[in-house]
Amino acid sequence: MSPDISVVLRDDDNHGTVLKLSCRDHQSVTKKGNGARSRSRREHAYRVNRILIVSDAWFPLTNGVVTTLAQTAGWLGRFGHEVRVLGPAQFRTVSCPSYPEIRVALLPGRALAREIERFRPQALHIATEGPLGWAARRYCRRRGMRFTTSYHTQFPQYLRSRLPLPLWSSYAALRCFHAAAQHCMVSTDTVHRELWARGFRNLVRWSRGVDTQLFRPRGKDFLSLPRPIAAYVGRLAVEKNVDAFLQMPWRGSRIVIGDGPERARLQAQYPQVGFAGYRFGEDLAAHLAAADVMVFPSRTDTFGLVNLEAMACGVPVAAYPVTGPIDVIEDGVTGALDEDLGRAALRALAIEPRACRERALASGWDACTREFESHLVECLPSGTALHATPRRALGRPAQRPIAR
Repeated sequence: MSPDISVVLRDDDNHGTVLKLSCRDHQSVTKKGNGARSRSRREHAYRVNRILIVSDAWFPLTNGVVTTLAQTAGWLGRFGHEVRVLGPAQFRTVSCPSYPEIRVALLPGRALAREIERFRPQALHIATEGPLGWAARRYCRRRGMRFTTSYHTQFPQYLRSRLPLPLWSSYAALRCFHAAAQHCMVSTDTVHRELWARGFRNLVRWSRGVDTQLFRPRGKDFLSLPRPIAAYVGRLAVEKNVDAFLQMPWRGSRIVIGDGPERARLQAQYPQVGFAGYRFGEDLAAHLAAADVMVFPSRTDTFGLVNLEAMACGVPVAAYPVTGPIDVIEDGVTGALDEDLGRAALRALAIEPRACRERALASGWDACTREFESHLVECLPSGTALHATPRRALGRPAQRPIAR
């Protein structure tokens, strides 16, 4: 009889989100002749790897990075790991300039060090390049600990949309940040090529997935708007280029699902457009599935998780032929790519919904998490012993009997 395994996602006394694996041992008792009893006991122990993920993007934020990390942490827990995610909520924070809904950790170094030492991770992954990311990197470097990073956001393009900073300077800072890691995980081949061309050398692939049970084809009557309905789903921020969606020629209805610092301006400038605000879970999936096309106007995303979510609902995607969409959308099959966004949206209306759904079904979070897991490295201190031992990635937790 196999162990009864349960995975619990909880907050550990405000010390970070923890995924715990509990295994219940089972005993079997048999009787042998003359009433003599022998007792055989089957006990299983799981080598549970303690994995710490440090991220400046975490709940209560709503974005693709948070979704990716939450799904990954959840699946790592199912695989038998003990996972803790440290986000800004565990530290003193201030509002991010020009983006008040984002809270950033304020001088988190000492507090972060305490949390790392409390958890004693066997593997440490730094997901973002914000204050928490830099503090975790500094902690690891000073103690000779190995770690991995991931590249989720095109920060150079984001910063340039707000400040007159040259791209080369931003990329130089990011290259310095990620060069200290054993691996820097990227989501697509295009991002890999672009970063390689800018001098990044420790790159490995970590793909993205979608919850195809939540995001699935549903009734179109959920939205009672004139057809065809074009939807935008995501943050309302300058780098998302939402104006391009709202200004493109369109003969039907438009709906914006999401929120952000640009909402007040956009809602005042485009009063004929429906603004639904943030939607979550079943409500979000129902809104998305009721659309006829999902328009992704961003030119700065590394992936665009919502593209997979739309396709899982059987909704084709219209986007620019740029980094992110060109690796996710197959032009003419699951959506349309065009420098004319309105033309792309019209072409997407002719796409077969079944093809979109089939593409999404091939992108499960379990396989993506195994990919992430395979790139993790043990937090061994540097030194003679480390050089004498080949670098080992953390594998799947081994199941072995306990010696009695």
